[in-house]
Amino acid sequence: MSIHGLILEVRVTGCRKLRDTEFFTRQDPYVVLEYATTKLRTRTCTDGGRNPSFDEKFHIPLIEGLRELNVTVWNSNTLTHDDFIGSGRVYLHKVLTNGYDDSSWSLQTRHMRSAGEVKLIMHVDVSAMRNKMGKSIAASSTHSVPPHPMPAPVLASAVPYTGAPPSYPPASAYPAATAYPAYPTPSPPYTTPEYPPPPQQPYPPMPMGYPPPSYPPQPYEQQPYPPPTAQSPYPPGKIQLNRDKSPYPGTYPPRPY
Repeated sequence: MSIHGLILEVRVTGCRKLRDTEFFTRQDPYVVLEYATTKLRTRTCTDGGRNPSFDEKFHIPLIEGLRELNVTVWNSNTLTHDDFIGSGRVYLHKVLTNGYDDSSWSLQTRHMRSAGEVKLIMHVDVSAMRNKMGKSIAASSTHSVPPHPMPAPVLASAVPYTGAPPSYPPASAYPAATAYPAYPTPSPPYTTPEYPPPPQQPYPPMPMGYPPPSYPPQPYEQQPYPPPTAQSPYPPGKIQLNRDKSPYPGTYPPRPY
C-alpha cells in the first residue's frame, strides 16, 4: 500500500531519564525530528533537567519508501555550543498498520550507551489511505484494456475427411534438372617419346690360339711318389780326407760309418 502524500501527525510529549550534561545547574533540553529533508524542532524546556515535558504537535508529509524518522535530544547553551544528549530511530510500521502508536523510543550516545527515552504519540488517517488505495484500483480497472479474444483452436477432427488422399502433381510436371556439360578431357601437353633400344654390343671373338675349355674337366693324373731325383746342375764335390784319412764325399747327408 502506498503512503506517498499521507500526513503523519507526531506529538512530542516529553523525555525520561535523560543523560545529564550539566554539573552545577539544570540542563535545558529540546527535541529535533528529522524525516527526509524535513527538520522540526521543539521549544527549549528551560531547567527541564532529566525529565522535560514539551507536548508539541507536528505534521509531516510522508514519502513512499521512507518509513522511519530520526529523533535527537540536545541541551541548549547560551555561550557555547549545544550539548548532544542522545539520538534514536522511530519506525513507522505500527502507526501505518494500525493508524496509532504511542510508544517510547530509546536514545543512545555516540558510544552506543543508554541516554534515556523520548515519548511520541503518532497518528495516521488510515481511512484516507484505504480510500486512496480503492480509487487507484478502480482507476486501473476502468482504464484497463480488455484482452483481445483469441480464436478457438481448430481441432483435427473438425476437418471433414474425404477419403481420397490429396493429389500431388506428377513428377514429370517439374522441369528436369539440366545435365552438366561433359568436361573435355585435357590433352597432355607433352608426349612421351619412344626411345629406341640401345644397340647390342657384340663381344670380341676369342683368340684363335686359346684352346676352348672342355667340359667335363679331364681327370687328374697321379704322379709317382717320391719323384725321381733330377741330376743336380752343380758339379760334384771334391773328395776330402778326414782325420782318419777316409774319403768323404761332398754330398749331404754323409754316409754312415
